[in-house]
Parts: sequence; structure tokens; C-alpha cells
Amino acid sequence: MERKNFLKSLFVGAVSVPAVLAACSKDDADAATPATGGSTSGGGSTSGSCAVAPTETEGPFPTKVPSSYVRADITDGRAGYPMTATITITNSNNSCAALAGALVDIWHCDAEGNYSEYGGTGMQSTNYQAVHFLRGRQTTDASGQVKFTTIFPGWYSGRATHIHVHVYSATGTSLKVTQIAFPEGTGTAVAAVNGYKKGLSGYTSNAQDNVFSDGVAQELATVTGSTTAGFQLNSTFAVPA
Repeated sequence: MERKNFLKSLFVGAVSVPAVLAACSKDDADAATPATGGSTSGGGSTSGSCAVAPTETEGPFPTKVPSSYVRADITDGRAGYPMTATITITNSNNSCAALAGALVDIWHCDAEGNYSEYGGTGMQSTNYQAVHFLRGRQTTDASGQVKFTTIFPGWYSGRATHIHVHVYSATGTSLKVTQIAFPEGTGTAVAAVNGYKKGLSGYTSNAQDNVFSDGVAQELATVTGSTTAGFQLNSTFAVPA
């Protein structure tokens, strides 16, 4: 759904910044996630000794036809610091064993904070509806891993740096929609990238982000590397499969 149309569905005749933030807030579906243990930081739940990844909103920019973008390199020529994203999926219903054969979709904004497949509206003036950069799908291997070649994401108003993740079973059943958060502060990759040309003035931190403000313990990636050598991101999510 276009961001402008999304806002129109919430308010008539006015574009509201709070509405934009609400569009990126936590999804009510998390309440339906079964839990055999207590609640955990970040909105997830526990299943035995395995913490289930929090359920988050897909946001206003989900990939429209994810099955069309089965690929490991999702860069599509977008400028930015190179980054390899390694995501590991485990099965919370099987003692956190690696989940092989799962479909993993990711998508994120470019260095300027824009998404492909959307635009030409008041909320994203640049029209990228006809292109599909920084979106892709991979199938987990025997270790439950997928790897994507991409760029370090930029940021846009109201959100911290993040990557969207949607995990499906091998048969296409949705198992989890969540997001990856990035470490912040002195010495981190976010500080090194410094918002690309935008800088970090006006940046929304994880603590102030509507999605991550309740905690990022289960969503916070490990990010190493540099602007000269490129970055490596590692993230692990448990899903009920």
C-alpha cells in the first residue's frame, strides 16, 4: 500500500506524523504468539528455553511479490557501504534447532531512506514504484542460515536503522514477521556510517522508535566491519515452526 494512501485510510484530509509512526508500530499479531514461558524483552515470548522473535509490523512498504525476488544479492546497484547480512532461523518448537528449508524475505530502505516499489507521493517524493532494489528471498540451509549481499541501510524520519524480515515455512505458511535492530552509539556501525549524506541530525534512536522502544534484546544484530572494508551483520531469530 502506498504510504500516502495508508495515511488516508487513517485520517481524512490531513497527513499526520503520528499516523506515520503508528504505521511502523508493533503489530497486534504478537498477542497471538503462543508462549509456554514468561514474556521477554522486545515483545517476544518464550517457548520452553527458546525465546520466540517478537512480531512486528511489515510497515507501509512490504515486498509486493516476494516470490519474484529469489536472490542473494539484493543491491541492484544502489550506492552505499557494502554489507553481508547472515540471518539464522531456529525452531522454537524444537529446542531451538536450526530450521532448514524456511523461506526468508528481507527488505530495507536505501542510503537516502527510500524504499523500492513505492514513491511518487507526499511521504516519499522520489518514485521507485518500478524498481525492486534491496528486496530479496532466500531458503535456509541445513544450518538454518541465509545470506544476503546488500548495503548498510539509511534511515528516515520516525524510525531507527532497521531491516524487515518475514519468515515462511517451506510450504509458504507465514511463521513470523519481525525486524532487525542495529546497535547504536560510539564505536558502532551506525555511528561510523553517520546517516550517509543526511548525517544523524533528527535520527530516531532505538529507545525512541515506536517498534523498538520496548526493548531490542531479541532483535539486536551483531554488526562488525568498517566503511572501508564493508560490514557484516549477524542475526538469529527463533520462530514457531
